[in-house]
Amino acid sequence: MKKFKFALDTVLSYKEQVLGVLQGEHAEAVARVRAQEELLEKLWREYRDCNEDYRDRALEGMPVTEALMYQSALRAAEQEIQRETKRLEELEAEAEKRREAMVEAKKETSSIEKLKEKKLEAYHKEEAKSEELFIEEFVSSTRAHAAS
Repeated sequence: MKKFKFALDTVLSYKEQVLGVLQGEHAEAVARVRAQEELLEKLWREYRDCNEDYRDRALEGMPVTEALMYQSALRAAEQEIQRETKRLEELEAEAEKRREAMVEAKKETSSIEKLKEKKLEAYHKEEAKSEELFIEEFVSSTRAHAAS
């Protein structure tokens, strides 16, 4: 019996390559999300530190110009946090799109792999049946020669 050859091997290979690329893109998108989250944490820490300094200095008493500087810095920090939060949301949406594309590619690859497994299983059954027939014919012909 001839060797097993899956007709969709080239398609399977292509789908696996596409899946690999999509997994890499998803990993990069997730890394960008993590970096953005770290940046936001840093900005919030800086904001809280500045606010705490402002309150401490306000309790001690400070010139109006210094209070205005603190308030201006806090407003600027709030705006930056808002911008970076929006950027985080965009990055998360992009990561989700990449994840969905990766999941879809994985489904396609898995369905072709399952088909290949079924075809291979059918090939093995056919091969076993063929060997059984060969053995039966061999035994029959051996008995026929022995009887004559």
